[in-house]
Amino acid sequence: MKKNFNLLNIVLCCALMLTAGCGNNESPKTTEAPASNDTSTPAPAVEAPTRGPVINIMDTLSVKRWVLTMKDSAASMERVGLKLGEIYGARLGEVIKKNKLKVTGSPMAWYKGVKAPYFFEAGLPVDKKPSKLPKGVYVKEIGIDSIVVAHFYGPYELLPQAYEALEDWLKDRKKTKKGQPYEIYVGDPMDENGQPNDPYKVQTDIVFHWK
Repeated sequence: MKKNFNLLNIVLCCALMLTAGCGNNESPKTTEAPASNDTSTPAPAVEAPTRGPVINIMDTLSVKRWVLTMKDSAASMERVGLKLGEIYGARLGEVIKKNKLKVTGSPMAWYKGVKAPYFFEAGLPVDKKPSKLPKGVYVKEIGIDSIVVAHFYGPYELLPQAYEALEDWLKDRKKTKKGQPYEIYVGDPMDENGQPNDPYKVQTDIVFHWK
């Protein structure tokens, strides 16, 4: 985790990624720009990325941690992004403050399916297990376990390629996925001036537990 952890930037990262189609296995598509009233100069189409992402796969062990989570659902990816922002920035933040907890890592998220309605669980790793929690807030324990991680760098609409790479890794080694994959939003999509960072320098980790 970076020393100057910027939660707002991570929330923006989540929203951008989800709008692009987080965990979706569909191929990127070319999107036409909205029609313009000026008929003299046609509006150019917005092309899908032509450069592939950077995906580094690592076979390692998970770190034991407590993750404070909330479950929610949304009818669209845009709504998922907004709800993630609310969960990370306000709802979990309030619980963490009241319980005098410390955030020990980057935001995490688990997703069920890739079609609407979208069901997800969003969480922040904390330094200890709280004794009491309000209704609707849970603690997820991640133990030391065999995992394979895809360190992904690139436009978020290409994120499905990381999932495919992990599935291939398991298949080649005759391993099976255990439990539900999750994502860790490590990098900041925005710089200190509020400008977009180069997506090829923004890290998102996809984690598969395996057996």
